[in-house]
Amino acid sequence: MESLSRTSRITSNANNKVDAEPESIGPQHLNAAVEQMHQSFDAEWGGFGSAPKFPSTMNLDLLLRIYLDNPNPELLLILTTSLDAMASGGMYDHLGGGFARYSVDAQWLVPHFEKMLYDQALLARVYLHAGVALNQPRWLQIASETIDYVLRDLCHPDGGFFCAQDADSVDEQGHSVEGHFYVWSKQQVLDALPKDLHEVALEWYEVTEAGNFDGANILSRLHHRGDLLRSPQVERARELLLQTRNTRSWPGLDDKVLTEWNGMMLATLAEAAALLKRPDWLAAAVKNGEFLINQLCAEFGSTTIKRSWHQDGDPQAQHAALAVDLAQLVDGLTRLAEATGQASWITHAKTIADKLLSNYWDTENGGVFTTPHDGEQLIVRQKDVMDNATPSANSTAAFALYRLAGLTGEERFAHHADQISQLLINIAASAPTAFGNLLSAAHLRHRGVVEIVITGNRPDLVTQLHSQWLPTVVSAWGERYDSPIWHDRKDDLAYVCRQYACMAPAHDAKTFDQALRIALQSTPG
Repeated sequence: MESLSRTSRITSNANNKVDAEPESIGPQHLNAAVEQMHQSFDAEWGGFGSAPKFPSTMNLDLLLRIYLDNPNPELLLILTTSLDAMASGGMYDHLGGGFARYSVDAQWLVPHFEKMLYDQALLARVYLHAGVALNQPRWLQIASETIDYVLRDLCHPDGGFFCAQDADSVDEQGHSVEGHFYVWSKQQVLDALPKDLHEVALEWYEVTEAGNFDGANILSRLHHRGDLLRSPQVERARELLLQTRNTRSWPGLDDKVLTEWNGMMLATLAEAAALLKRPDWLAAAVKNGEFLINQLCAEFGSTTIKRSWHQDGDPQAQHAALAVDLAQLVDGLTRLAEATGQASWITHAKTIADKLLSNYWDTENGGVFTTPHDGEQLIVRQKDVMDNATPSANSTAAFALYRLAGLTGEERFAHHADQISQLLINIAASAPTAFGNLLSAAHLRHRGVVEIVITGNRPDLVTQLHSQWLPTVVSAWGERYDSPIWHDRKDDLAYVCRQYACMAPAHDAKTFDQALRIALQSTPG
């Protein structure tokens, strides 16, 4: 009840007008979040708090951003322990990739076996960011396998991503049993493998006769935390076990396509495709972007952007979009533009951002309402402000609008994002770990957006840019579009700018890297 009461107070406060001279979220609020995470950190098993444990992806991503600004061994310990523990336990699917919703125990061993699209998007993203930034191949493996799971098991042939796989599947007696698809007896493991792989598989996946879950085994690396890079023998065993598992009765599939969760996955997929040089992922991201535009955003009318789509629906696209749907679309489409160099995605992102601001914005107090102005008339229009299992509408809008402002030169987008930050500052200060995504957006604003444009035909410089995770950078290359980021830019050069004030254009890898380092080290006053 206290949690519900607190949420109600937060929503109510988010509808109050900001001060005449509002304060902005700054370093002191980021420091408060770090301190709160320190206090709740489980030093033995990683993560925060006690069982049941949820991934806290947005807070981990925030910690990573802060750590990269000022490397601190205590922050690195939190990140490393948490990321390794989550990926080593049974919450991670060691055969097929992807994560279950949460762990029922403190060790991350026993999951609630349901797999949600939004978890895959957020977890793949934080493992991708940390793996690239800290040069950790094991985390990149986790990110890659999670993305491959989505593309294999949660993807409609036309490109949309499904919502979830259920926890339950049917056992040999016809009963619906939670986790049955995923767990193994020792004999089942032995039966699936040739004798030369028996010992290596039993040892690697910590399989015993007694088991660790109602007499069966959840495959894990629990007692070998962080040791995740497989030998060729283990990889062969994994493939054979997965083949055998695929002959079992599968969990149910929630095959709706939700705009919000697809926008999240699109952002992760596009970013991962660029950073890990995966043209197959980039093609899947483009296909998803086209699906979202063609199936859920037809004609961009104020009432035509829809929240969900189903193959057998009549019509297939239904329900007026919520603010979070539009905000996640803007974020996903801008990242797709950065990954492809195709200008059309910026055009789509701007159109949707304008719809968000015209049809959901609170002109009196700031922030976005959950529902549109022309939607069902409610006694009180709520605002989605807390970052819980998924990023809130307001934090996503702030993040996406800051980045869109950098890409388009339209400062009005950043102005609206500032109003969201100002509206929520006092609430975020009282419970900073409930606003991890908002604080990451504030971190971006505090550090300042760095704009990079690579003109002409310079795949070498584009590859160099995409070889590192740069959380405060927005980038444009390929097709030109109407933005100060492109104005008066000569071809075949790299421009590194802040507020469109650029350093001397770089013509080779060395000068590009030097300009980038200078821009990233400076913080606007």
